[in-house]
Amino acid sequence: MPTQAPDRAPDNDRVALLQGTLDMLILRTLAPGPSHGQGIARLIQQQSEDTFLVDHGSLYLALQRLEEKDLVSAEWGTSSNNRRARFYALTPAGREELVTRTTQWNKLARAIGLILNPLPETAP
Repeated sequence: MPTQAPDRAPDNDRVALLQGTLDMLILRTLAPGPSHGQGIARLIQQQSEDTFLVDHGSLYLALQRLEEKDLVSAEWGTSSNNRRARFYALTPAGREELVTRTTQWNKLARAIGLILNPLPETAP
């Protein structure tokens, strides 16, 4: 049985990512600047307060898909621990896609919130 590190959320507190959400989170993570795959996964985990633990297989498939769609570019470089790593950066098309997906996600989240937490009806 896997042990849970004390600084991590228990497995049952984690939430599965909806299809397409990982792509959006990767794009958002790259908005401030380029990063390598491990850095992207770490940032998503940290910024979600350990709710999302990104599987590296899924991460690299998503990065490959985003690169094929010209939403990210990639080049080899050296990481902070002096290892060879592939660094990913948003392309102009990726920035536009991030805006579109963020708008769609905010609309979806608002609609779900309205259903889960309906506003109290006001008397006529």
